[in-house]
Order: sequence, then structure tokens, then C-alpha cells
Amino acid sequence: MSSISQGPEAQDSLFELPPEEQVPDNLVRATHRLQFPPSYVVVGVYRLFTDKALFVPAWQKCKNGTIRGTVVGLVWTFFTFGLQRRFIGVFLANSPRVTGLSNETLFGYKIPFSVNTYAAVLLVGSQVTYILRFFLARNINIARDRVWDQTVASRGKGPDFWKPYVEEWDHPPKVPPPTWSDKLLQSSFGMMVIKRILLLPFNFYPLIGIVVSAWFKGLGTARALHRRYFESKKMTAGQTDVFMEEHKWEYRTFGFTAALLEGLPIIGLIFNISNRVGAAMWAHDLEKRQHYIALKKAKST
Repeated sequence: MSSISQGPEAQDSLFELPPEEQVPDNLVRATHRLQFPPSYVVVGVYRLFTDKALFVPAWQKCKNGTIRGTVVGLVWTFFTFGLQRRFIGVFLANSPRVTGLSNETLFGYKIPFSVNTYAAVLLVGSQVTYILRFFLARNINIARDRVWDQTVASRGKGPDFWKPYVEEWDHPPKVPPPTWSDKLLQSSFGMMVIKRILLLPFNFYPLIGIVVSAWFKGLGTARALHRRYFESKKMTAGQTDVFMEEHKWEYRTFGFTAALLEGLPIIGLIFNISNRVGAAMWAHDLEKRQHYIALKKAKST
């Protein structure tokens, strides 16, 4: 055996992707996108704001609720921001050793803004987000559900595009049984406890609370965003679990990025819709690969 096959080059070769010539020309671009699933979040934002067939119906559905919620949110911010900032200042002044924060420093390092102001902006922003959600309520759910169908239709695909599930691996991995922590993360009550109680201290640190929460929600968010994909292929719960286990880190990275952006105050509501567009685009490329694998298996038999 040559020294190359036994040296560091052999280890590097384990991470090499299949050459492009192994896939047909119509799959080359999709293959590149599939190598980095978080890119579909960016694709979703771009498609939502550049395709009138997607943006106009979503805005018409959410326009009235957005205007009413914005007015109420501005009034709430005007009357409560100062009070909440002073309350946070009193809290931080009495617990700098616990939180690592003071008015001018973060763990002893000077920062270019007041921590009190940042925490107040984040807190009021979350409250305004809830106000907007209240006024949007049912309409935003309808808009994000419709945008999936509109995205698929914009690619010129009908119901017959989604074929029965094809196993991609010769030896599928075994799906580990869910632990108590998995069940907790999959329940809405469990996520509420984690986000509102366990992660509350992290919300005073710039972005840390949002990032930690997104990591916990990542896999569940990805599964929810691809619910329509699994339904379109009529996949069983077992097939869905195996498919997600085979693409575990793809779903984790995509779900983390989507949950991170959806967790941002106020503008996260926009990503709540655009992520459905991105998820539909990802599903489209995954399905093209399923077709390719099904064709290969048919030829081999």
C-alpha cells in the first residue's frame, strides 16, 4: 500500500465530496446547494422579496394585522421603555457578580453601548413581537402555509413531482430511541420552560440567549419546516426518522439558522414566512436527488 493512502492525505480524502461528473448536469447546482443547507435560508429571503407571486399574497394577508400591531407596539414602547430600562438598571446594579454585567462593562470589558439600554431594547422588542403576533394571529399561519404551495408552483411542479420515498443508504442507520430530553424539546411546553425560565439569565447577554435557544430548537424547527415535504411523499414516521438521521447535521444546521433568525425580535416574523420558502426550495433539491437515486437503483436491478 502506498504511503499516500496511509498518510494525512488518506484522512483528507474521507472528507472529499463526490466529483461533479458523478451527477447529471441538471443536478450540479442543486448538489452545491445541498452541501450547505443554511444557504436555503438566504434563498428563502431572496425569493420572498423578489417574487411578486410570493410577496404580494403574503403581505396582503398580513398587512392589516401588521399595521394595527405596529401602532399598538409603538404606543407601548413610548410609555414603558423608560420604566423597563430603570428596572433593568436596578437589577443589574444589585447582581453584577451573578450576571457578569454592569452599566458599562461585560465581564470586565468595556462595551460601546449601555447594557441597560441593550437589555431594555431586547425586552421591549420581545414584547412588541408578541403584540404583533396577537394581531397577526391566524393570518400569519395561513400566509406561511400558502407560501409553501406558491413556492412549489413557482418551480413549475405539481403533486406528481413528489415520488414515494427511496432509501439513499445501502445500510441505513439505526434511529436511537428518544430520550427524555428529546421529548422535552419536541413539546411546546418543554420549549416554553427552557426559553422562559432556564434561558432567562442568558437574555441579558448580547445575542447569547437567542443563539442558545436556537440551538435547542434547531432540529425541531427543521422537522416542522419540512412537514409538508414528508407529507407530500407520504412518508411514514419511521421513514422520516431514518431520513432525518441520515441527514442529521444538515437538518441541525438548517434548523439552527432558521430558528436563530425567527428568534430575532420583530423582524423574526418575516423570517417565519421566508423560511418556509427556503424549506420548499431545499425540499425541491432533495426530491431531485431522490429521483436520481431511484433511477440509479432501477438501472442496477
